[in-house]
Amino acid sequence: MTIEIQSVKFDASLQLTQFIETKLSKLERLLDKITTAEVVLKLDKDIEHGNKVVLITILVPGDKLFAERKSKSFEEATDDCIDALKKQIEKYKDKQ
Repeated sequence: MTIEIQSVKFDASLQLTQFIETKLSKLERLLDKITTAEVVLKLDKDIEHGNKVVLITILVPGDKLFAERKSKSFEEATDDCIDALKKQIEKYKDKQ
């Protein structure tokens, strides 16, 4: 699986990118057909409800799985996205 991480208007730390790559690699255990994972990290203006936004798109043969979450930290938002993607992967596998 190819992992592309893009941070909008800031530089993501090496620790953050490694955290995301580790979490995404665990999805391959559920579905080995994943070709690409695209991650976009950005900051939102809503500080009160969490201003860290993570968007993850996973490309699988014939489909695209997508999750977007907002939180007070990128790690928490990533975990929420991974949980949402796990549910989508289960539905995708049921359709196959």
